[in-house]
Amino acid sequence: MINLKGRDFLKLLDFTTEEIEYLINLAEELKEKKKKGIDHRICQGKNIALIFEKTSTRTRCSFEVAAHDLGMNATYLDPSGSQIGKKESIADTARVLSRMFDGIEYRGYGQEIVEELAKYATVPVWNGLTDEFHPTQILADFLTLKEKFGKLKGLNFVYMGDARFNMGNSLMVGCAKTGINFTACAPKKYFPDAKLVEECKRIAEKTGSEIRLETDVKKATYNADAIYTDIWVSMGEPPEVWEERINDLAPYQVNADVMKNAKSTAVFMHCLPSYHDLKTAIGKEIGERFNRTEMEVTDEVFESAQSVVFDEAENRMHTIKAVMAATL
Repeated sequence: MINLKGRDFLKLLDFTTEEIEYLINLAEELKEKKKKGIDHRICQGKNIALIFEKTSTRTRCSFEVAAHDLGMNATYLDPSGSQIGKKESIADTARVLSRMFDGIEYRGYGQEIVEELAKYATVPVWNGLTDEFHPTQILADFLTLKEKFGKLKGLNFVYMGDARFNMGNSLMVGCAKTGINFTACAPKKYFPDAKLVEECKRIAEKTGSEIRLETDVKKATYNADAIYTDIWVSMGEPPEVWEERINDLAPYQVNADVMKNAKSTAVFMHCLPSYHDLKTAIGKEIGERFNRTEMEVTDEVFESAQSVVFDEAENRMHTIKAVMAATL
């Protein structure tokens, strides 16, 4: 019997294969209940605090709707609505909020911040995104894969682009934990941290999966079940890094040729937002500056039948709901 009550959800490294599978299965159950209109206010009367030092569409909406569905109230603290780390220490913030709320979500910068919040909080703390890890996104991605393929173990998963930060790290950990074969496809300087790679390889030995680092796009994507990418410049990074990233990562753009090299049943995945056209202010600005109409993925692939990006976006809500329900 899996019991996660009172647990923090900071990174997937903290959880066993069975616990991760439990959360995905619970998300499936809660998703079905929502679709059928079955009441599941199992956290009636509880209150949660949502600390957002980095703004977000999907994460905020997922937590707020999930909380409402579970019967909870959510208080949103944006970058100007919290004194965390400025006028009040992280430790003091954790202890104050623990007296008022039943759970705390943090989305922001270093992993050490959410870890310190959890250290001093007396209620569950959930990681909505840090520079190093994005565990709620991976649960949504894996729920999507399970819906499409009926399983996780044994799938071939390829992450293309900058694999050094939260998405590359978290997907590699998640794949290792669930028995998915993971390949990071990027220039060598964009490979994940060597220590984390070794840790994931040790985990993968136990689950029967393989962790690979590959610079050759054709080798990496051949026979893939899922091709995943993310924007080349993350939130908070200076605009001057765009030129370097475009020069380095343009050969790793997900396009029709990449998808044709994968299995015919392969899916395209992206955590969003995406610069697949010029319909955003930043996309237009960067596109005009570097004479490009698309960045990390072509519009053709993004809008194709193989794309499951909006399934992933919806599943953020169902998997976040599962995390909160299980830990509260």
